[in-house]
Amino acid sequence: MIREDVYRQAIALIESSHSVLVTTHTRPDGDACGCVAAISEVLKDLGKKVQPLLLSPLPQWYAFVFAEKVPVLGKDLRPEDLTRGAFADVDLVILADTGSYSQLTGLENYLRQSGKPVLVIDHHVTSDKLGRVEITDETAGAAGLVLYDFLKHARRPITRTVAEALFVAIATDTGWFQLSNTDSRVYRSCAELVDLGVKPTELYRKLYQDFSHERFKLMVRMLSTLELHLDGRYASQHILLEDFARTGATHPDTENLINECQRIGSVTVAALFVEHKDGRVRCSLRSRGEVDVSDLAARFGGGGHKMAAGTFLPGPMENAKRLIFDEVARRLGP
Repeated sequence: MIREDVYRQAIALIESSHSVLVTTHTRPDGDACGCVAAISEVLKDLGKKVQPLLLSPLPQWYAFVFAEKVPVLGKDLRPEDLTRGAFADVDLVILADTGSYSQLTGLENYLRQSGKPVLVIDHHVTSDKLGRVEITDETAGAAGLVLYDFLKHARRPITRTVAEALFVAIATDTGWFQLSNTDSRVYRSCAELVDLGVKPTELYRKLYQDFSHERFKLMVRMLSTLELHLDGRYASQHILLEDFARTGATHPDTENLINECQRIGSVTVAALFVEHKDGRVRCSLRSRGEVDVSDLAARFGGGGHKMAAGTFLPGPMENAKRLIFDEVARRLGP
C-alpha cells in the first residue's frame, strides 16, 4: 500500500515540472515499454514537454505501443547529448520499472551528476533509492499496476491509448495472466482497462503472433542446446554470437525464449545464457518458486523477482554456465 503523502509528493513533483525525461531499464520488456508510453501520454495531456528515452533497442513487437519512434541512448544520441538540445531543459526524470543503477547503463553518470529530481515508479525489491520520491509497491505484479493506481489516485483521465499501454505492461509481466504474480488485483485492473476500450485479443496478436522468421530460427538453435541437470529440475540453454549471425536475429529477439523449456514438467529452475560482443554473458533465470532467482541473480550483481530475474556474468560461456549451475545445485540440494 502506497502512503498518501508519497502520492502527494509525486503529484507535486510532476505539477512543478515543465520538461520531463521518461525512461526505463535496459532491455525494455512489455512492462517497461507500457509504462514509458503511458506516462508520456499522460504528461503530454498535462501540457508537459516530454522526452521519452530508451537505453536499449526496442523489441519490434512493442513498437506499436509508442505513437512516435523513441530515441535510443548510444544509438540515436550520446550520454553527453542529454545536457543539450531537446534535453537541456529537463527538470524532472521519471524512472519506470526500475530503481537500480545496474539497470540504467549509460545513464548512471547523468543521474549522479545532473542533480535533476527523480521520480521512481516500480515494483522490484532491488533498489538503489534513486528517487526524490519513490512510488514502489513490491506486492504489485507489474510496474504498470503501480502506475495505474497512481493515475487513479491523481484522478487523471485515462484515454484508450493510455489504457492499452497499461494493459500491455500488466499482461506481459504476468505472462499473459499465467504467472504466479497474477492475483485478483491484476484481473480487476485489467477488467477496468477493458472497460476503457482495450481489446485484449488484438493486443495478444500484436505481442505474441507477430514474430519474425529470424526469431523463430534463433529459437530453433536455442532449443538444440537444451540440457537438463539435477534429475531434470534445472534446464540450461544458450545462444552464441554465431547464432545471431546465422539467423539474422538480434539480441532483443531473445526476450521470453527462456520460457520455452519451462514446458517440461520436471523443470523448476531454468537459465538462458546469451553471449554478448563485449565478452559478457547475459543470464536470464526463471523459477517455479522453489528457488528465489532474484536472490541468486543478486549474487552476481543482478536482480529481479523471486521467479524471474537476470544478471550479467563474465565469459566465456562455459564459465558463466558453471557459475549458475553451482548456485542452482546448492539451492536445490540433492
